[in-house]
Amino acid sequence: MRAGGISEEVLRSSLDALASGDAAIGAALSHAGYPPPRYNDPGYVTLLRTIVGQQVSLPSARAIWSKLEAALGAVADPATLTAASEEALRGAGLSRQKISYARSLADEVSSGRLNLEQLPEDDEAAIAELVRIKGIGRWSAEIYLLFAEGRQDIWPAGDLAVQIAMGRILDLADKPSERQLRELAEPWRPHRGPLAIFAWHFYKTPVL
Repeated sequence: MRAGGISEEVLRSSLDALASGDAAIGAALSHAGYPPPRYNDPGYVTLLRTIVGQQVSLPSARAIWSKLEAALGAVADPATLTAASEEALRGAGLSRQKISYARSLADEVSSGRLNLEQLPEDDEAAIAELVRIKGIGRWSAEIYLLFAEGRQDIWPAGDLAVQIAMGRILDLADKPSERQLRELAEPWRPHRGPLAIFAWHFYKTPVL
């Protein structure tokens, strides 16, 4: 399995390559500087955390996760979630929908139908494998592959912050749609993952 996340060295070299060929990206990089790398551990626990954190604030997600760890004990073992009662999971703060999603993930992993150590090398094939799981959409799959597997050309064009940031970087009149942003990003292959990380960084950088 790949080490989690894109290294700082690769992040910087990819952004330098993009900046040398695109004046708008170069100007944005000069303004905001390089983003820090971000790493998540590859595997079941990170995907389960993704489900737990959906549609809640970060502090709420952390609180629910702590309760879930207390309820399950060996949270890294999907069998513990499969065996847990709905009452226990609801007591940890999971909604009925999230319980369904979490059980789907645990069942896929424990049965061997989903092998997170051997996802397809092709990015689109890997995304298709992950979105089979209830509660894991394309965005969640892309974020997992980017931050937990360090795949360098993942492009989460459906992310609102990426859309807003790239609209600003490219000085577009309106925020680009997901489809527009995928089309715009074709010349940025194979560095789209580092550019997405930079876009989140740029989104948080004050405008002068």
